[in-house]
Amino acid sequence: MLGIKLVRLIENHSEALSESLIAQIRMAERTSDFQKIPAKDLRLAATELYRNLGEWLLQKTESDIESRFRAIAARRAAEGIRLHQLAWALMLTRDHLWSFLRQQALPGNIVVLHGELELQVLLDQFFDRAIFYAILGYEEAVRQNPAKGELAKARDLAISIGLMADRQDAYGV
Repeated sequence: MLGIKLVRLIENHSEALSESLIAQIRMAERTSDFQKIPAKDLRLAATELYRNLGEWLLQKTESDIESRFRAIAARRAAEGIRLHQLAWALMLTRDHLWSFLRQQALPGNIVVLHGELELQVLLDQFFDRAIFYAILGYEEAVRQNPAKGELAKARDLAISIGLMADRQDAYGV
């Protein structure tokens, strides 16, 4: 199956893909909340996904995807990442893969095209489920701890108007 060869290509370039994805996420206005998270943490999460893409696409169950992306969403909610930005980051992750594959494209023929379509179906199914379960996990985390979300908003407001120092700035981090 040619789709597997394309997945292996992604897995073999997982670190470089992660580096460029994180740069894109941290610079994009639609994912500005992700600047709150250390780049090394984002890089680790992206590398884990890209390095194990074949496993995620071919071996993991719907339940595995649900569990993983609900947990990711709950963590992002606790970190103050807004839901629309989390969803956009997941879409960027998928689109980044397609951009990479277009750059690495072999001369077009029907067999290569079939493999790309095969992979596109698998990737779309995976990311559709990832986004769906991330949204469910995020909403659940907010319902379980609404005060924490409000506290984070109040803290951000206090920092933005100068009533409170940002701990990161105070420690030079």
